[in-house]
Amino acid sequence: MATETSPDQPVELIELEIGPVAHGGHCVARYDGRVIFVRHTLPGERVRARLTDAGGTAKFWRADAVEILEPSADRVESAWPAAGPGGVGGGELAHVALPAQRAWKAAVLAEQLRRLAKLDLEVPVQAAPGDDERGGLGWRTRIDLVADAEGRAGMRGFRSHDVHALESMPLASEAIAALDLFGRRWPAGSRVEAIAPASGDAPLVLVDDAVFDLGRRRMDGRPNARTSVREHVQHGEVGYDFRVAGTGFWQVHREAPDLLVRAVLAGLGDVDGAAVLDLYSGAGLFTAPLSDAVGETGEVVSVEGDARAVKDARRNLHDRSNVELHAGDVAQVLSGRVDADSDVVHADAVVLDPPRTGAGRKVVAGITELRPERVVYVACDPAALARDIALFADAGYALADLQAYDLFPMTHHLEAVAVLTR
Repeated sequence: MATETSPDQPVELIELEIGPVAHGGHCVARYDGRVIFVRHTLPGERVRARLTDAGGTAKFWRADAVEILEPSADRVESAWPAAGPGGVGGGELAHVALPAQRAWKAAVLAEQLRRLAKLDLEVPVQAAPGDDERGGLGWRTRIDLVADAEGRAGMRGFRSHDVHALESMPLASEAIAALDLFGRRWPAGSRVEAIAPASGDAPLVLVDDAVFDLGRRRMDGRPNARTSVREHVQHGEVGYDFRVAGTGFWQVHREAPDLLVRAVLAGLGDVDGAAVLDLYSGAGLFTAPLSDAVGETGEVVSVEGDARAVKDARRNLHDRSNVELHAGDVAQVLSGRVDADSDVVHADAVVLDPPRTGAGRKVVAGITELRPERVVYVACDPAALARDIALFADAGYALADLQAYDLFPMTHHLEAVAVLTR
């Protein structure tokens, strides 16, 4: 097993020629025949790197590039130096020009599709509106911090439990930056979450899930203290308002909800009068516009396993008579519906937005047993997506369309919307 080197232990620098990008935010290099995954570099560069994870029996090592001997033309001054070598996680591509970041992510997506789904497909990664103008910064409407032993807000180091105190978080929206989270002291070891909806609703700060009163600069112990925020999504001329718990899930990029609703409905096509299954439905981001899309003669059945999200969804969708909510594990709910009816329940179309680990074999099997004509899959991990596309292919579903979006600038993450047809 590889052993992690101590940050206090001197480590001899090694010189590396950097090869292609790999899934996870690093590039591949070789040293004495051994594979090394190197962060903070770019393909084609020559660097000096410090080993961060190494061991004689390890299949591969990890390293940080700490000196650039021959830089790539795509290298820029880091937009977030605190996320550089030895720093916090969450900004591993801050040294890469924005167009090159998207090319990086497109290369990773293509490689995962080739390796796992046996598809030779090049998919460009599209910028979200406003990101180029902002230099890829200021897009996060939610950030998660932790206080160090002195109460300073910061983040953990990459693959580490150590907390690095920060002076700012450049990916956070202007509304979060205005909260001065880094200029005050918090209870040592506490988790500090800040939520500032793109809709302009008042920001919310939680300390270990309890409300912090920004005005009085103290914890808010009132039983009626506000614990949720209001989010707004615009689709064409129709607006949707959602109430979401501060501790609940919502897309973090300010443009993501509008963009993804538009992409999902475009992928579905005409579903007027159809039965649509909305899996991992959260607070109802897709459920509400799907309710309008299927019309009075259609039906939307949503399934969500997180109790907080289900509570939000019931509040957000209570007046929609064509929506049926199910609380429970998606795989179990799918199999339960089949068992209860002694036959496969039909769905004309399925929308799913699973966690980063993807849908997996059981959920894909549950979906394909319903024999929907079309499946629209929202994914935030290219490897999980490619694996699940292969599972759908085994059940007779072909990839009809795939769009990719850069909803996580300065990181290696991307969002994709795949359309599969039977």
